[in-house]
Amino acid sequence: MSANLKNILHRLVLDSPIPAKALADEIGKPYSTLLRETNPYDAGAKLGVETMFEIIKRTHDMGPLEYMANQLGYTLVQASKPRRSFARVHGKTSWSRIGSGQL
Repeated sequence: MSANLKNILHRLVLDSPIPAKALADEIGKPYSTLLRETNPYDAGAKLGVETMFEIIKRTHDMGPLEYMANQLGYTLVQASKPRRSFARVHGKTSWSRIGSGQL
């Protein structure tokens, strides 16, 4: 995980309107584990994608997604409602894209 993304996630956990301890409880992680996994200075700690998803979902902060989309050359656009936009093609999952340059 890039240092910039880890910094964004660390600040999100610490600065969220949801206190970090409450956020850790909501996502089912011990508080110390959540802080370690998002600590940008702890090279040995890994943050799983499922935990990252839960952090984003529960804080409603799309900063990490916006950063990732931007790094890949995309613009993050909110859909009017959540939808399942993937299909199994030739045994692989492929995500459909909304227009050119949007994810």
